[in-house]
Amino acid sequence: MNNKIAAVVLLVLATGSLIVSGMLGKSQVAKTPDGPRTEVVFWHFWGGQDRDVVERIVEQFNASQNRYWVRAIAMPGNNFDAKLFLSITGGDPPDLVNQDDPIVADWAERGAIVAFDDVVPRDELAELRQNLFPAARNLGTYRQRLYAICNGLDIRALYYNKTILDEFGLAPPQTIEQLDRIANLISPPDASPADRQYFAYLPDSRRLWAWGYVFGGNFVDPANPGRVTCDSPEIERALNWMTRYSRLYGADTIAAFRQGDQSLPGKAFPLLPIDLQSNVGRYVLVMDGQWRTRDIHTFLAERQANDLPAPTFGVCPLPAPPAGRQNAGWVNGNIFVIPAGSKSKQGAWEFVKFWLGTRQPELAAEFCAAGGWIPATRPVSESTTFQNYLDEHPLFAKFVELAASPHQFPVPVVPGGPFFKRTIEQTAERAMSNP
Repeated sequence: MNNKIAAVVLLVLATGSLIVSGMLGKSQVAKTPDGPRTEVVFWHFWGGQDRDVVERIVEQFNASQNRYWVRAIAMPGNNFDAKLFLSITGGDPPDLVNQDDPIVADWAERGAIVAFDDVVPRDELAELRQNLFPAARNLGTYRQRLYAICNGLDIRALYYNKTILDEFGLAPPQTIEQLDRIANLISPPDASPADRQYFAYLPDSRRLWAWGYVFGGNFVDPANPGRVTCDSPEIERALNWMTRYSRLYGADTIAAFRQGDQSLPGKAFPLLPIDLQSNVGRYVLVMDGQWRTRDIHTFLAERQANDLPAPTFGVCPLPAPPAGRQNAGWVNGNIFVIPAGSKSKQGAWEFVKFWLGTRQPELAAEFCAAGGWIPATRPVSESTTFQNYLDEHPLFAKFVELAASPHQFPVPVVPGGPFFKRTIEQTAERAMSNP
């Protein structure tokens, strides 16, 4: 029996290796350039134009020195965990991985990743910790050790169509009460659903993470991360406020309207008008991340190319209730981790340093500008190159300001993080569907 089990395990591992090798494609078998270079295999999830930016960063690193050679391998799609764990079990893991899911605690507990504390020289680690924004440190820290290094933050804020707000004589909201007032004036609850072409604002059940923090709550006890506090009065108030919209407009009406969002072409930003003659999209205010500034830039350029007037857009922090937090919200980001069994941990760290700009913040600022990423460190954010970029992209600048706030919180870095995240979102969805 034991021999049969061993044979099955070997077959599974061999099959997994073949599957992973097939997914890696031809780039995996390309040879490292001649010379005394150590290969650093780097798995990442980026695709499209972001992948082009990543590959340019890799090329610049490889050209900047002659000790290491990074081989970037795009690993999009599902089951990233399974692919990585198969490679670790098979004894041939990548040397560096970039992820954007809340996996740090799970992977650390399983021994799947090593702490940067054990790789990075003490003085460099101390300097890095000091330079990282609080949100970036929180994303990668588990049990007081840095298991992941953030290379780009994702911040949520409230986009608004200033042209429509001006038509109603309204200012961007600074409080929850003002946001509710805007919604009631622009989208009266008693209006006929047939006549409603857009909503002023609708909460998204997935964003209880953001509103819970804005209302002053914590999903786990900050002093005891093992104690879940997602039923705290502050988070209950946030959820009750979100479900209020379902009660006002009707859960079925909102569900039907949101279904229409899914029919937008591609991944169109629902704040933006689809019709070239229109000045309003499906919403007047939408919570979303800094990457949407690209969509707005493209939209405005298209309007200009067609010699058509365009609405004006703005960004503001998530408005808070009286006892809530200012400049608060939910943050996530892209993180580097080093898998257990990495054959080139030092090479991985050298590449991370290069990307982060620990010695060349101006160069790292160029990377962030090209990728539309919020820097994880103050030196890059404050660099001349990045400040010039922000001068040209004032909407993006609002998100960078929020990135420095101590009130931007990630999904708690605890074992079961992905499950915890899904459970909170599913609970909010059930509450909003049955108010």
